[in-house]
Amino acid sequence: MDAVAKRASRRDGGPGRACPCGAGLPYDDCCGPVHRGDGTAATAAALMRSRFSAFAVGDADYLLRSWHSTTRPARLRLDPAQRWTRLEIVDTAHGGLLDGTGTVTFRAHYREAGRPGTLDERSRFVREDGHWVYLDALTD
Repeated sequence: MDAVAKRASRRDGGPGRACPCGAGLPYDDCCGPVHRGDGTAATAAALMRSRFSAFAVGDADYLLRSWHSTTRPARLRLDPAQRWTRLEIVDTAHGGLLDGTGTVTFRAHYREAGRPGTLDERSRFVREDGHWVYLDALTD
């Protein structure tokens, strides 16, 4: 098992544990391979799910790798006190297998200091070098 898989396994509770993205599969069969680089997200929504899981398991390296080169921060520090608990995909526009752009509207649930919270966002995704990447969040 490589270093990324070991860290993710520790953070998500171990092999066989349900993937944080909510797809109903074990992490090792769902977002784990994408985080490790053994697979890619086929759609913008799949990338959104994998990014949520990366927040949930604390994989900042994957988050940076899946961020568009023009909007990617130099560093990313995740807050260990914030625990991401559930993802709801509210809407998608484009972002399919043959698309080059797409948007995903989602609600991400978390707990911080024992209190529940939500993050509502409409994110833009594009293909860069043939792979889906996060571009930015749209504001209304």
